[in-house]
Amino acid sequence: MKFAYLQEPPFCFTDGAGKLGGCDAVLAEKVCQMLDLENFSPIEAEFAELLPGLVDGRWDMTTGLFISEERGKLVDFTRPIWSLPDGLMVAKGNPLELNGYRSVAQHPSAVLAVISGQIQHQTGLQNGVPPQRIRIFATQAEAAEAVAAGHVDAYASVAMAHRGYVNGRAGAPLAFIDVPASEKQPAAGAFALAKGNDALRRRVDQCLGDLLGSAWHREIMSQYGFSDDDVDRLL
Repeated sequence: MKFAYLQEPPFCFTDGAGKLGGCDAVLAEKVCQMLDLENFSPIEAEFAELLPGLVDGRWDMTTGLFISEERGKLVDFTRPIWSLPDGLMVAKGNPLELNGYRSVAQHPSAVLAVISGQIQHQTGLQNGVPPQRIRIFATQAEAAEAVAAGHVDAYASVAMAHRGYVNGRAGAPLAFIDVPASEKQPAAGAFALAKGNDALRRRVDQCLGDLLGSAWHREIMSQYGFSDDDVDRLL
């Protein structure tokens, strides 16, 4: 199985030795083992490549992505593997006292960073952030560096991704806040597969049905900062 992933802790990331870890990566490899597939082959990609890479056959499955009607026109999704709230990465001390998308919209000079193609771009617009105050980046690292350098004031993504990034960089001038549920409810994410491969999707879903919520799964998720409540949203 060729598995496309992003450098986005705690979902997928490589350590100093180049070994791939993260809750999505470990779960995908476990599914591969349960399916008796010979090789689990991780392929690092940028976010904008994930869906096109499925369509043109460069890989078989991607790391977890938010499920949306628009994406569902291009690819198929497995059953959800997490359901998570959004968050904002901000400079340490949160100098603009931002507390969500609407506070960015209401501050006359605040600039929001998003990743190209991610759903947070539309969520920011829906909460009133003017398009001219949104900057688009290719990767998590580039957006985070823009916050640290003061080029943007907040970076919108999944709250857990921000937590994993900031906690993994002790001393970085960064912090994170959760977006209130009134602005964005927790949303479900799933592995994505190419259209027309229903047999593989059904087999993956069967494996996920056995794994999600199990003692093994809860232990893995806890290692990456997820609570039992986070897991229970899936069940």
